[in-house]
Amino acid sequence: MEERRDKVNYYLDIAEAVAGRATCLRKKYGSVIVNKDQIISTGYAGAPRGRINCCDLGYCTKKKYLPDKRHSGYDYCRSVHSEQNAMISAARDEMIGGHLYLVGYRTDSHEYEEDASPCLLCRKMIINAGIEKVYVRVDKNRYNEINVEDWIKNDELLNGQTEY
Repeated sequence: MEERRDKVNYYLDIAEAVAGRATCLRKKYGSVIVNKDQIISTGYAGAPRGRINCCDLGYCTKKKYLPDKRHSGYDYCRSVHSEQNAMISAARDEMIGGHLYLVGYRTDSHEYEEDASPCLLCRKMIINAGIEKVYVRVDKNRYNEINVEDWIKNDELLNGQTEY
């Protein structure tokens, strides 16, 4: 008999399935917000509703205009991040005290994104949404657990850190 999947990886598996809908040519990201063991919302990375996705354009606008930027230059990216799309789809009172599960992988290798973590803007939104923990997949069975309170206490912008 197969061993039962632990709860965190169960929700990360769902986030990974959601990531399959992402429209970015370079990376696929998916998020699931859960509170009291109930899925509140999901989100994947993609262009805003009504705008053309990079997968439909056939090229990445960020890579075209800022080919050397890894964790910055988001204004050139067409996608709304998966975390943002999940939060947009949920009511704040449903997210307070909840957990966000995040999975990202590269489209070229299908390997999980190394050192994946919400960007600084998503961190601010996660804080304001009232989410308590973020789980980020490292590999099929391992993950990083982030206490959002740590982001509040260790404000990277007060140290001049704008990239990570």
